[in-house]
Formats: sequence, structure tokens, C-alpha cells
Amino acid sequence: MKSNLLMNFTVDKENSTVYIKREFDAPLANVWSAWTEAEILDQWWAPAPFTSKTKSMEFTEGGRRLYAMVGTDGEERWSCFDYTSISPKKNFKHSSTFCDAEGNPNSAFGSSYWDLTFSEQGDLTVVDIAIKRDSFEELEQIVAMGFKEGITATMQTLDKIFEEEKQK
Repeated sequence: MKSNLLMNFTVDKENSTVYIKREFDAPLANVWSAWTEAEILDQWWAPAPFTSKTKSMEFTEGGRRLYAMVGTDGEERWSCFDYTSISPKKNFKHSSTFCDAEGNPNSAFGSSYWDLTFSEQGDLTVVDIAIKRDSFEELEQIVAMGFKEGITATMQTLDKIFEEEKQK
């Protein structure tokens, strides 16, 4: 497995935005599927020891993914993605909101607004992510909750999935 894959994580205080640039040693089609199909998302979209469990997902403009991050004690932390824009194998946008198991938003937290762009660079696929919050204070709160460490760990898990695919 390539250990030198790029992972940039930058916080832009003025624009209340986190920018992530991440390389994957996999074809664009595989990376796109990993981000857009519930069966694959559930294999990596939670930092260990949590696991991801999708209750429902409709990857269409106006569609939603409702899922939980499940702890080893069985505790479920629910979130939903509301998809607002999809350009297949190029870009998609969604809001991400903490919620209950029925998808009702948790009013203690606002939403994050994700903009993901996919591109091929040689044998690698690059995912550029911009995650905007309504205020820098909200962004600081998410970062303080361990977002950088969590997203880094989940992407390393995704690397392992791509490596296993190559071994087949």
C-alpha cells in the first residue's frame, strides 16, 4: 500500500471552511463508488472503533443518506446527508447534519456543507473537499470534537479497502 498518499487538511477561519485534499491509489470509478454507495460507505465511514450503519440512502439530487456511527457499546450517533448537486464521477454536494434515528435535526449543531470534487492524476484519484459551516465558532467546535483525526482515520480505512481490491 502506498504510504505517501497526499492528505492536506487546512482550516480557513475567515470563510469558516475546512479544505481537505486527499489522494487515493485507485481508479476514479472505484473512489466515486466508495463515496456514493451505502454498502461501501458502511465499510469505512466511521473512525474505529465505531462502525457505520446506513438506515436509508438515495444518492440523487434531493435524496438523503440517513446513517449512524455505532460505538462498541451499541450507542448510535445519527447523521444525515442531504444531496443538493450531483455531477457523476466529477462532483457532488450535500449538507451533513446531526439528527435522531428518524432524521430530525439536532438543534444544538448546525449543518456542514460539503463540496467534493473528484479528479484523476495519473494512477491516482484526488478528492478535493470543502466543508463550510455557518460560523467559525461552529467549525471550531467540530474540529475540537476530533474531526481531523476522525476523517484521517476513515480515509486510511478506505485506503485498505482499495488495497484489498488490488489483491483480488
